[in-house]
Amino acid sequence: MLFNKIIFGPVKSRRLGTSLGVNLLPDDSKLCNFNCIYCECGFNFTKPHSHLPKREEVKEALRAKLQEYADKNEHIDTITFAGNGEPTLHPQFAEIIDDVVELRNAICPATKISVLSNATFAHKPQIFAALHKVDNNILKLDSGIESSIKIINQPTGNFSLKDTVENLKKFRGNLVLQTLFFSGNYKGVTIDNTTDEEVSAWLKLVEDITPKSVMIYTLDRPTPAENLHKADPKRLAEIAAKVEALGIKTQING
Repeated sequence: MLFNKIIFGPVKSRRLGTSLGVNLLPDDSKLCNFNCIYCECGFNFTKPHSHLPKREEVKEALRAKLQEYADKNEHIDTITFAGNGEPTLHPQFAEIIDDVVELRNAICPATKISVLSNATFAHKPQIFAALHKVDNNILKLDSGIESSIKIINQPTGNFSLKDTVENLKKFRGNLVLQTLFFSGNYKGVTIDNTTDEEVSAWLKLVEDITPKSVMIYTLDRPTPAENLHKADPKRLAEIAAKVEALGIKTQING
């Protein structure tokens, strides 16, 4: 499922309510430095003439949509950077965040701004600063074991779990940690990040990162890889209780 517009929705999000999406990636391709086996947009692929939307295009498209809903007196809970891949790959991500904050403040000040990211570019000063400006800085961590991340998320470049965690810690709690729990089999390898071993390793990193909250969820839409299965609701509740025991607020989306 690809998003074929810069601004899409609003959609009813399990995690964020009524969400107006912002896609900073091509409208006909998937562009990401992860290639997650569960991604609703499918596996990465590009087309020869794909291009990223310009900063001005994003600003004007969002202005028009926000004004449309303001004129109808309809509330949007959040403006969400998501779309066809990793939003922080856009070379003007930081500047676009500034534009969106400006538009939100002028047109719909009660609306939140959210970013869904894999956190791999958080080491860049401009990206780090931009993520601090949004209401919901939602960063992915699907396992506390690097070998599992390489199966689940399939990073396309150099990836270090240790470096990622150190970058997450630098937010000093100003982030929401997001984890998708599931099980299955991919290319002959058994996957289950709900096991005691997996959860224990993940909880240790959650404790080190100290996010302001944690979102845990499971599969809800078709996945590009076959033989993947939802996590058991009871197990999600058990994991959430362990996070709550650390004093960290937890949201479950089954």
